[in-house]
Amino acid sequence: MSDVTPAGGAHALPAVDSPELTGATRRVALGVSYLGSAYKGWQSQPGGGTVQDVLEAALAKFAVRPIKVMCAGRTDAGVHGINQVVHLDTDLFREPFSWVRGTNTFLPSDVSVQWAVEVSKAFHARNSARGRRYTYIVLEAPVRPALESGRVGWVFRPLDLSAMQAAAAHLLGEHDFSSFRSSMCQSPTPVKHLRDIQIRRCQVPGRTSAYWRFDFEGQAFLHHMIRNIMGCLIMVGTGVQPADWVRVVREARDRKVAAPTFSADGLYFMGPRYDPEWNLPEHVPAMDWLPV
Repeated sequence: MSDVTPAGGAHALPAVDSPELTGATRRVALGVSYLGSAYKGWQSQPGGGTVQDVLEAALAKFAVRPIKVMCAGRTDAGVHGINQVVHLDTDLFREPFSWVRGTNTFLPSDVSVQWAVEVSKAFHARNSARGRRYTYIVLEAPVRPALESGRVGWVFRPLDLSAMQAAAAHLLGEHDFSSFRSSMCQSPTPVKHLRDIQIRRCQVPGRTSAYWRFDFEGQAFLHHMIRNIMGCLIMVGTGVQPADWVRVVREARDRKVAAPTFSADGLYFMGPRYDPEWNLPEHVPAMDWLPV
């Protein structure tokens, strides 16, 4: 990430009609929401079928020229994005609302640009991120979901809140998370800093079923890291393993000792964290749709 601060204030942009921008490449940041169920993940693939593929195709139709984007964090097949942030470079000038409405005209109903902000070239969707947030929603109910299928994980046994909170405490801080790392992970190091895990039960009065919400925040995550942590927390929550077992798993640094990878269905990338001076939205309407 560049530490250069443009003249006129932190990361300030020159006026749109100034000579600095006339005919020059602009950088635009977009916030994108998507339902991941129908896609092979975020990152573009030769055969298509990813969120990046459909977003770039829509941008190309709107801009009438090819456009490539860089995202804040790649998501796997079936994982949803609430406030995925991307940046693109273009010589095309459009007002922010035009980037939103124009691009959405060419997007399928399960992908939507939520906001657009012109930023300086010092901004980078991935490298400027100070942290990333994920949420996992689990339905605790006697039978599997139907209307929520693909949008929530599911357990039919009751979950123990205090046991899962005790287990999660063993994961906070900087650790080697090899036990929670996919064999396909491309990260140069398994050492990550998990800053916070919040777990709460969102029960509707008078009903036996309940939604559980697991919120994770860290600087970065390994491939399948959250889904593998979820598998372990669910084993603790259902009484299959004691809370201290998660510490044993972490210290083993061996994927074979951990729980199976939990379903992608209920996992949501809530978005990255950036320094305040970028003035990028951290809240979008879909966040209010999730159980609290």
